[in-house]
Amino acid sequence: MNTRWAMARLYSILAKDAPMVFQERFKLETSGHRDMQDISSRVSEIIQRSSIQTGTAHIFNVGSTGVIAAIEFEPGLAGDLPAILDQLIPPSTSYGHERAWNDGNGHSHLQSTWLGPELTIPVENGRPVLGTWQQVIHLECDIKPRSRSVVVTVHGE
Repeated sequence: MNTRWAMARLYSILAKDAPMVFQERFKLETSGHRDMQDISSRVSEIIQRSSIQTGTAHIFNVGSTGVIAAIEFEPGLAGDLPAILDQLIPPSTSYGHERAWNDGNGHSHLQSTWLGPELTIPVENGRPVLGTWQQVIHLECDIKPRSRSVVVTVHGE
């Protein structure tokens, strides 16, 4: 048996059973500290373009002061979440990061670390699985407007 042929055949068998991976980025402009944006529709569009029916979608904010989370996106909570973060990790406190860099955003790094830059959600029938009152949001923790890159990676079949 030809070794090249056997390897090619094995690869074709494995490739058919291998899960698909689809990745896409989008840009997001923020207005600075406490800016929360609903990115659910953008994530959903990427999932639909992936043609993956069953799997997971991983949403990641590129940068150390932005958050990706799931929450009910409505004015009350859009104000409450950043306010609670400011109470837990106050902007007015002097942090080691600020003493090292003098950039005034030590709290921004700590707040974003508290919630995290990423979220993974299930994909079912080619759509994100979210509750009725659940949206995917981006929260800006930095003190100034930022141009963000959000990476969505969809795994599945």
